[in-house]
Amino acid sequence: MAIYAIGDLHLPGGQEKPMNVFGSHWDDHVSQIITRWKQTVQPEDLVLIPGDISWAMYFDQAKADLTLIAGLPGEKVLLRGNHDYWWASIGKIRDWLPDTMHALQNDAFRWRDFVICGTRGWVFPTALSPLDEQDTRVFNRELIRLELSLQEAQKHGLPMIVMMHYPPLLKDTADTAFTGTLEKYGVSLCCYGHLHDTGIANAFHGSHHSISYHLVSCDAINFTPKLLKQ
Repeated sequence: MAIYAIGDLHLPGGQEKPMNVFGSHWDDHVSQIITRWKQTVQPEDLVLIPGDISWAMYFDQAKADLTLIAGLPGEKVLLRGNHDYWWASIGKIRDWLPDTMHALQNDAFRWRDFVICGTRGWVFPTALSPLDEQDTRVFNRELIRLELSLQEAQKHGLPMIVMMHYPPLLKDTADTAFTGTLEKYGVSLCCYGHLHDTGIANAFHGSHHSISYHLVSCDAINFTPKLLKQ
């Protein structure tokens, strides 16, 4: 009974969105994900999927991609990414999903002796790159959503694993409002995605203030679910 994570699946959703603009290693990436997932994950495991699940624009278009994920081994927890335009009504999504798939939004999900929580996140301000007014609003909203999810998770009194789509920190920016919030609630582990191609080199890997951070965008982990907890 292990916990894995893989983000940024970018399943087609009926769209023509070739991902090999990020390199030839993206050729036939859906088949790569399916094959390596089946080789890695067991039915009793949990897989976290922190966003950019499908290119679909509407929920009905995303159903084929969600059905594909449902047919892969393991229980799954989904989080919305910046390209998941199909993710509109959380109630509608939860009503449709099978019992082995769970969608997070401003809340938390208990799995055995862990609680999974999180939010999409956003770009964060730095001394060299302050945010404009619109980005500041989104950033502050995502901080609130993260705290709501953590407050719900805290009620269980169990170790918390956080999923975010955007990175809460980078290699050269280890302290942000997001990391401060995670530390405030005693989070032990955080996985995130969003970074591709040359952006992967900017990712933070490892422990910072007792929190273990993992980049799990699928091209950063060779399209293979990454083991987080055994």
